[in-house]
Amino acid sequence: MFDTIRDDLRATLDEIRAAGLHKPERVIGTPQSATVDVTAGGRPGEVLNFCANNYLGLADHPEVIAAAHEALDRWGYGMASVRFICGTQEVHKELEARLSSFLGQEDTILYSSCFDANGGVFETLLGEEDAVISDALNHASIIDGIRLSKARRYRYANRDLADLEAKLKEAAEGGARRKLVVTDGVFSMDGYVAPLGEICDLADRYDAMVMVDDSHAVGFVGPTGRGTPELHGVMDRVDIITGTLGKALGGASGGYVAARAEIVALLRQRSRPYLFSNTLAPVIAAASLKVLDLLESADDLRVRLNENTALFRRRMTEEGFDILPGDHAIAPVMIGDAAEAARMAELLLERGVYVIGFSYPVVPQGQARIRVQLSAAHSTEDVDRAVDAFVAARAELGA
Repeated sequence: MFDTIRDDLRATLDEIRAAGLHKPERVIGTPQSATVDVTAGGRPGEVLNFCANNYLGLADHPEVIAAAHEALDRWGYGMASVRFICGTQEVHKELEARLSSFLGQEDTILYSSCFDANGGVFETLLGEEDAVISDALNHASIIDGIRLSKARRYRYANRDLADLEAKLKEAAEGGARRKLVVTDGVFSMDGYVAPLGEICDLADRYDAMVMVDDSHAVGFVGPTGRGTPELHGVMDRVDIITGTLGKALGGASGGYVAARAEIVALLRQRSRPYLFSNTLAPVIAAASLKVLDLLESADDLRVRLNENTALFRRRMTEEGFDILPGDHAIAPVMIGDAAEAARMAELLLERGVYVIGFSYPVVPQGQARIRVQLSAAHSTEDVDRAVDAFVAARAELGA
């Protein structure tokens, strides 16, 4: 049977490569850190890593690693079960309680990933008589999760409050029973932050719930790192927060929904990714508890990340690069042409700086970019070296 479709699949793969959209997987021979050993062109070499979601540098933090070792001895390697059968340990309940407290929510439910968390919310909470109003640039997991539900779907232009209000009004006039506004807290390709204060105001006006995927914010955005709801002073007005343990909070895997108690209770009974997926590995749960200890005991990592981000953005602007405005650790360097962005990324790797170029369809046509992601693990010298590499690569390109 497979022989009949082999040529079609090969042709599709050839089209992906011809369009410049092929995604090679470079092999890293070291732990995830500010500096990694990458196999490039068959030659291993140490490079500065400016393309990981390791915002706080905790992926190889010694205290997190020690907590993981201790957890392996105490809790074992895996659960071999889903939560409601025999897959719940004390460490899972402790992490859920700690996340609830940290995020200012009533309860939390753990998932294998944030993709699963977003995949399990909409189908559980919304039926065909309900409406979901989603930002046009929301993460793919939100888009796929919405597709699983029978709710009426409305999409508003990115961070466009007038368009959001128009869609809320349309949903209300259409007789929607429940209305849910969903947005990324930080949009990962731009580093832009959602205007949550105004979104909550509109939700109140139209009797809608608010859901935020805060994967690129929790741990380092806001005065104490509690994310975009804290940044905008609306922690008590957001009904559902989804997020990941795989970025700032240690960088391993796992996700969660932190929400009103009744929402979490229903998810435990009806959310399919939760009911039919193995429990989050206990070693990750225990290490995540150590991460929360570190975040709540000091703010040095957040301060260092903010300093690195400000330095990179300032120096790149002084050198004449086009960086999307903002102060988030995602700092997109706008190139425009897809081929040029890909070539610049290769030249930067040759100069010891590991970054990735993004182009259509990941970003709009003509808006190709190199997404630089800063980390608290970077030193000032690392940041300066990255800027110098950008300048040299641009000169070689003749741009």
